[in-house]
Amino acid sequence: MNIVVCLKQVPDTESQIKIAPDGRSIVTDNIKWVMNPYDEYAVEEGLRLKEKFGGEVTIIGVGPKRVTESIRTALAMGADRGILVDDPAVADTDPLSTARVLKAVINDLDSDIILCGKQGVDGDYGLVGSSLAELLSIPQISVVVKLEVSADGSTVRAHREVEGGIFVIESPLPVLITAQKGLNEPRYASLPGIMKAKKKPLDVKTLADLGLDPSEVGADAAKIKIMQITPPGQRKPGKVVEGETPQEKAANLARLLHEEAKVI
Repeated sequence: MNIVVCLKQVPDTESQIKIAPDGRSIVTDNIKWVMNPYDEYAVEEGLRLKEKFGGEVTIIGVGPKRVTESIRTALAMGADRGILVDDPAVADTDPLSTARVLKAVINDLDSDIILCGKQGVDGDYGLVGSSLAELLSIPQISVVVKLEVSADGSTVRAHREVEGGIFVIESPLPVLITAQKGLNEPRYASLPGIMKAKKKPLDVKTLADLGLDPSEVGADAAKIKIMQITPPGQRKPGKVVEGETPQEKAANLARLLHEEAKVI
């Protein structure tokens, strides 16, 4: 079974984000870049499928040279090879154009299952997976928390959380799956894995290598454009509800909600 995992590199969620002077981007100096957390679940699921059915796990990333660090992390976890699309034209692209670039790479691969994180924690669009499946004309199942593949490797049963229960969807292969937290517990890269990752193939491609015109996937082709980034508004400080007993605290809370918050 051949598995493809689409990976994105994002700022560490613990990094302090500052808005750049242009008001439409962030300051990237001194930011720690990491593999998108939801993509970690996708990588782990791909590795588990490989361990069960055999085959190969290919990692694809789109972005500048630094993205190789995250691809190497996936290789150290156990993936077999990586492909990076590094081209200045994709710097300010949108999810649809990113999907077009990924499609161009995947067209040359024999893939049974394509795995993505359900969304990137930076832009939070959650559109690349569904756009990619549409461009590839294959079924997709999103926000998956459990994945079962038939013994003959011809179909999958994916579990999605819905309000009050679990929604189970069956699909033939090839299929695209977007991973949700809870799908698995991603493994850590071992020291031997890190050493092996240095020798695993990692190809770097440009748009020209993929036969893509920058005007079709670059900033000019973007359907979504960031006009302005603003910081969240300042929150008022919280208030501690005083009282000697639970009953007294409850009474004071009710009074504050009525007199100050005016919600009851």
